[in-house]
Amino acid sequence: MPDTAQNEGALAPTEEAAPASRSAALARLAEQPFDVLVIGGGITGAGVARDAAMRGLRVALVEGSDFASGTSSRSSRLVHGGVRYLEHGQLHLVFEACRERRILASIAPHLVRPLQFMWPVYEKARIRLWKLRAGLFLYDALALGRNLGRHRMLTTHVVTALEPDLRHMGLVGGASYFDAATDDIRLTIATVLSARDEGAVVLNHVSVHDLSMTNEGVCGARAVDLRTGVDIEIRARVVVNAAGPWSDAIRRMAEPQARRALRATKGVHVSVPHERIRNNGALTLLSPIDGRVMFVIPTGAFSVIGTTDTDYDGRPERVRATGADITYLLRSANAFFPGAHLTPADVVSAWAGIRPLVASDDKHPDSASREHAIAWTVPGLLSVTGGKLTTYRAMAVDVMDTVARRLRVGHRRAPTHKRPLPGGAIASMEDELAMARATIGAPDIAEHLVHAYGTRWRELWQTASVDRALAERLIPALPYIAAELDWGATREMARTLGDLLIRRLHVAFETRDHGMSIAPAVVERLAPMLGWNADDELQSYRREIEELFGVGES
Repeated sequence: MPDTAQNEGALAPTEEAAPASRSAALARLAEQPFDVLVIGGGITGAGVARDAAMRGLRVALVEGSDFASGTSSRSSRLVHGGVRYLEHGQLHLVFEACRERRILASIAPHLVRPLQFMWPVYEKARIRLWKLRAGLFLYDALALGRNLGRHRMLTTHVVTALEPDLRHMGLVGGASYFDAATDDIRLTIATVLSARDEGAVVLNHVSVHDLSMTNEGVCGARAVDLRTGVDIEIRARVVVNAAGPWSDAIRRMAEPQARRALRATKGVHVSVPHERIRNNGALTLLSPIDGRVMFVIPTGAFSVIGTTDTDYDGRPERVRATGADITYLLRSANAFFPGAHLTPADVVSAWAGIRPLVASDDKHPDSASREHAIAWTVPGLLSVTGGKLTTYRAMAVDVMDTVARRLRVGHRRAPTHKRPLPGGAIASMEDELAMARATIGAPDIAEHLVHAYGTRWRELWQTASVDRALAERLIPALPYIAAELDWGATREMARTLGDLLIRRLHVAFETRDHGMSIAPAVVERLAPMLGWNADDELQSYRREIEELFGVGES
């Protein structure tokens, strides 16, 4: 890991510039009455705000931390049809997920990309070869031709040829099938930006602490801008509670005795250097410890192993991986890659997220439904619970159809299924990538910029072409460049060091020190633009990465 001094050339001071629209957005938030106020800036809230704005409604979206700072930054980074849900008979969910996967791949091809999985089958496995064959046949059938590619069964010879480091003993065959990889954070941010482009007022670091009530129900919310400490009264005809793991807390602001509607389960992932495990592609596996489905997914220089699924009853902001979680994932991976000998010392980062599932009596979290539920908590407050990243757009449609009936504004749906997300108007990803490689030179930087920003990579790279210091890598081994810091602050509403190094870029996930080596130089560069106190910002960042990546007690 290079120290800060080695990167000073890439972080030369930028021109001072005020955050472009935050103060104006705050003024609109306080002054303008809205048709819809969305609480929660994860993927669900972002989708609702985009849909509502595209219907021509006056929309506000507020998020107490940063966009995608909760569940939406801690997923398996997949937009998938949910082949494993077939085992629990959730056919409607699989059908819906396959449809949504195709839609997202068309409106954001840079962010939702086909990914081929291999599922090896071993003797005495919980899911036998015949059962897998039947399940994948049904999976393709439910997709109604919308699959990204058809499954095929594999012999043991083909499986071992594709993954030579995979355990051979007991292997009886396997199958390959297609799903899609995504960048969960950037998909959320792109959806937020689309909502803003459609006229919504969107603000992060604005925390709702109470709901405004009349005899007729909820009529808005009281919030505080955490960046300035200013209190804000937000007026709205309908409030949509899309706060994910915090949704029960929002519901109880309106109805203190409201029953629990949320079942929180914890999912943990670990990232290890790819050369330690050496998987050639994405794999679906059954953990030999408890038989649950897990994934090993290549992501550039790393492989992500996940996930766990256990009930969680703590505070959402305190969720973290434990030593037992990490041991479970590494033991499971080592069982299939015996030459890896993975230990906790190999883990670059470990993180935990909460699945905000609909409350149920299922004894095992793994079998709990991933369907979503929408209900009026009290008049004026519509709460959405459950669902999954893949189906967020469909969830938003259901929410806004319900809101439209309440507001009596008609049922004409927004074209969210065909209007590209920002940067997503791409005719050919291959041509786009080829152009970027030819223009930029460094293939890994070119591919990163296209996959992160879509067609907007050209505009971002133009700034780097004018000032070559902006084209320098922040960290030699990673494809992130200095221009992305300015872009995140001025174009994507990043306001803190964590917003930049954790969520606009993935530096914190991909370095063992979670970006601390370059943090002082980043603060020095952006403090004039964002009004930071250097010491306070660094301390705040240390706390945030400890909360996110620290390992809790088992």
